[in-house]
Amino acid sequence: MREEDALFNWLQIRVVADARPEDEAARKTLEFFLDVLSEDHAITSAEISRTDDTMIYVKYEKNGKSKLQLIPREAGEQLLLDINANPKFN
Repeated sequence: MREEDALFNWLQIRVVADARPEDEAARKTLEFFLDVLSEDHAITSAEISRTDDTMIYVKYEKNGKSKLQLIPREAGEQLLLDINANPKFN
């Protein structure tokens, strides 16, 4: 999985896990993507540093250097919207 894809997937499930703290599947999936970031891409930390009207700012550390990835807010929040729209998951 490409680094950008792993960060995007991590972000989407992070948004879900934050919005649904009781969701065990979301928590386990978040752990999985943290492992992917760490083991496959040498990313030692990742966090949502801020969100504005159009972007989500993902700050992460790789090889001792801070980096910033901007992801469109609509895309980053889409998984949560899809889950909430499906009664099977609520």
